Amino acid sequence: MAAIYQAVHRRVSSLFCRLHSTYVRKMRYLNELKEDDSLCRQAQTSGAFYLFHNLSPFLQKVGKKYLVPQLSTAEVKMILEKFKETEQWIEKSVLIGCSDEHVPHFAVDLGVLEKSVIESELKGAFTDIEKAFFVVEEKDSSVLASARSLLRWHDSHQYCSKTGQPTQKNVAGSKRVCHASGITYYPQTSPVVITLVSDGSRCLLSRQPSFPPGMFSALSGFCDAGENVEEAVRREVAEEVGLEVESLRYSASQHWPFPSSCLMIACHALVRAQQAEISMNSQELEAARWFGLEEVVEGLKRKPRSSKQDNGSFLPWFPPKQAIAHQLICEWVKQQTS
Repeated sequence: MAAIYQAVHRRVSSLFCRLHSTYVRKMRYLNELKEDDSLCRQAQTSGAFYLFHNLSPFLQKVGKKYLVPQLSTAEVKMILEKFKETEQWIEKSVLIGCSDEHVPHFAVDLGVLEKSVIESELKGAFTDIEKAFFVVEEKDSSVLASARSLLRWHDSHQYCSKTGQPTQKNVAGSKRVCHASGITYYPQTSPVVITLVSDGSRCLLSRQPSFPPGMFSALSGFCDAGENVEEAVRREVAEEVGLEVESLRYSASQHWPFPSSCLMIACHALVRAQQAEISMNSQELEAARWFGLEEVVEGLKRKPRSSKQDNGSFLPWFPPKQAIAHQLICEWVKQQTS
């Protein structure tokens, strides 16, 4: 009897904790906002807003730090009033999350309004997303990535692909509907594999032509239709550097807004040291080579500005800590030194 009582008590206690979990309550509240237009519209009156201008986020520099300000509904309306705009701009916002205290967070793009007026009024600047992503704190970079991706999706999905008729977003921006066909569109994310290849004692890093001078990173590529992660990793490594993966393991994942909404799936791949001669695909890559442990450790310490040498060439440096490629490289270093 005591055993039965203890089992029931554990189950009830577990259910109580789940129902009163801050995370569970927050997720359920966000889901309600996505499904209930009237509730979300009401939440907009007390929410916090992130501003964008043609997909560039608004930042404020305080000392050496870049901050991502959250504006109240009243502050956003004050800005709009300077342009004699109506509150319909609030309706154009998209829901991107909420605080533990259930303050909803929205993002709105004011791209058709005069940028300099907003920047002067709020004492900040709309900053290119690539720069913003790497100068703000990590928690803010993930928010900007999600907001930018969702805003971009709405901008590029204003018409139904079947009927050509305009689509309409719900208040939260979690979907768009073509009322002519009844089709509902949801934001989609493209899976990308990013892989750090090793032969046991070295790791392989590469450069794409679009990279900043001197920067090397892990191999990456979009998953093809019908591929699983393992197949995509093996194909990308074979295509880009001509090596055959012997084994691989998953590391982590990260949302990535470049060029649009991508899910970076990070893996470590091992190739045979006896078959580690690189055959680079020059149509995909600008450079690819093996790095030893000492060179990788030095590269992690190096900043982009300090990589340029007197002769104009660049010493290798690696993506900053906000990028999942940095995590892969650090994991490899830890494995080599353990």
